[in-house]
Amino acid sequence: MKLRDYLSIPYIIQAQPYEVREGEWVRRLAYPELGDFVAEGQDVEQVYLEIERLRYAEIVKRLKAGDPPPVPRAPLETADPAWWAAFLGISDLVDGLLDKDATELASA
Repeated sequence: MKLRDYLSIPYIIQAQPYEVREGEWVRRLAYPELGDFVAEGQDVEQVYLEIERLRYAEIVKRLKAGDPPPVPRAPLETADPAWWAAFLGISDLVDGLLDKDATELASA
C-alpha cells in the first residue's frame, strides 16, 4: 500500500464532550483505532482539523518507523490526500511521499 492509500482509510472517529473543570466543557476527538492521541477545544470544527493533522502525522510517523498503521477498512477511492493536506496546511508533511509504498517510506 502507498501512503495515499493509508491516508484514505476511513478510521472511526470518536467524539465526546469532556469536562476540563467544573462547568467548563470542551469537545474531544480521537481515532482510537489508530493511536493514543486526541484533539480538544471549544470549536468542534477546529478540533476536527487538528485531529486530522494528528492523523496524518501519526500515519507518516508509523510508516517511516516501519510500523504500518492498522487497515480496518479499505481506502476510500474518492479521497484526495494531497488536497486535504494542502487544506490542513501540512503539504510539506506528504510532499513527494504520497506514491511511495510502506517499505520505501521505512527505508527513507
